[in-house]
Amino acid sequence: MFSQASHNSRVQPVSPAPGATEIVTRVNELIAGLRPDNVDMLAAFHRIQHEYGYVPREAVPLLAGHFNTSPAIVFGAIDFYSEIRTNAPAEEVVEWCSGPACLLKGSMGIRRALEAVLDAPMNGTTPDGKFELRLAQCDGTCHLAPLVRNKGNYLGPLSTSKAIEWARRLRGIEPAAVAAEETA
Repeated sequence: MFSQASHNSRVQPVSPAPGATEIVTRVNELIAGLRPDNVDMLAAFHRIQHEYGYVPREAVPLLAGHFNTSPAIVFGAIDFYSEIRTNAPAEEVVEWCSGPACLLKGSMGIRRALEAVLDAPMNGTTPDGKFELRLAQCDGTCHLAPLVRNKGNYLGPLSTSKAIEWARRLRGIEPAAVAAEETA
């Protein structure tokens, strides 16, 4: 079926973006020795993200060449894994768990509260780059459901009101300012 495809499926090398010499050099060092299979591609993502906090776009052509695939496939793989990012993280990253246990225990209310208090949409960042709210997949910490993660710490079980209080403290909103905000 696929052998009769009308397109050219051979991979063509893609050059890195101009002016990205430092990133190109370091990414080449990070992926040296990795085999061109899916498991090693994920390892490459993790190595690069550990180094930079994200996978810079300049790394994608190198990864495509190293793993004998196209940049589109690399971007597709990056997009598939919710923990891999292509943009630098905000100063404060809050991860909202979307697992079944959290959902059954009312985490949608927590999500809406966090979006409102942090002023960041899900998988988005505030305009000033200070706060980011990210979707996190279940990692088996269901005894804490519903929960959020921040700086590797788990906060849960949470109620919507506890999430609001925590998010306000995170933003540095003092209780007096909160009271004035609520009466305005």
